[in-house]
Amino acid sequence: MKNLLSIESLSAGEITEALDLAAVMKAGRGNHAEKPLRGQSWALIFSKSSTRTRVSFEVGIRELGGEVIFLSNADSQLGRGEPIKDTARVLGRLVHGAVIRTYAQSDVEEFAQFSRLPTINALTDQEHPCQIIADLFTIREKLGSLEGKTICFLGDGLCNVARSWIWAAIRLGFQLRIAAPPAYQPALPPGAPILCTDDIHAAVAGADVLYTDVWVSMGKEDETAYRTAQLGPYQIHRGLLRETAPLIMHCLPAYRGKEISEDIFEENAATIFDQAENRLHAQKAILTLLQ
Repeated sequence: MKNLLSIESLSAGEITEALDLAAVMKAGRGNHAEKPLRGQSWALIFSKSSTRTRVSFEVGIRELGGEVIFLSNADSQLGRGEPIKDTARVLGRLVHGAVIRTYAQSDVEEFAQFSRLPTINALTDQEHPCQIIADLFTIREKLGSLEGKTICFLGDGLCNVARSWIWAAIRLGFQLRIAAPPAYQPALPPGAPILCTDDIHAAVAGADVLYTDVWVSMGKEDETAYRTAQLGPYQIHRGLLRETAPLIMHCLPAYRGKEISEDIFEENAATIFDQAENRLHAQKAILTLLQ
């Protein structure tokens, strides 16, 4: 693995290798005999704000022996309009790798091309691959295996997390259902093992995992009222769970009373915050595999 730009770009074998190594990283935290990033400096280039992504990458890089330089738009010439390829060609001569959290998928891909550095997509509008690898790891940890499992995503099926789930299902072969209004359902590649429906009850019936995300992604704040009205029927709440007893997951931050009710969130907080912790272990696996 040279870069992690998307789930789409990974093979089933590469995903499985990352999941297996994440388990090793979690079991051995604090006792790593090897420091694969020793002597390296990595740049975190974030155009979008973050809590979990920034902290987990900074801690992970340091635990693997590396150093971190954090750059927001205000800290670099990107904020003043410098082309991403020029920033990439400069940093390619100065640091050893880059983690990028931004809007356009093309920016991450262009950075990797011009910097020639190991490059990690820490979120774009198109995909969120680090989140999905951590989520797959969490499901294996909680349910023992992904084989034969059905995962149901509820809400905005066009968001970056849903898109990455689609490619994970295609690569690994588990069943994915997306419950969303017709206008929020994605176009699917032919033959994908995925059901898109506006029938939430059909989608959740018998599912092993119910997964949700915020209804208003960064950059779409002016659509808040409309999105809330359209996606309101797709909340995870007590009545919905009368039909099933699945693992409940949320990639955070959570807006209680919108995509998930307060009581259901708190009852499943142990799983949700294990999921958040697993970002660290999954990302340490990714960083190691890029060496």
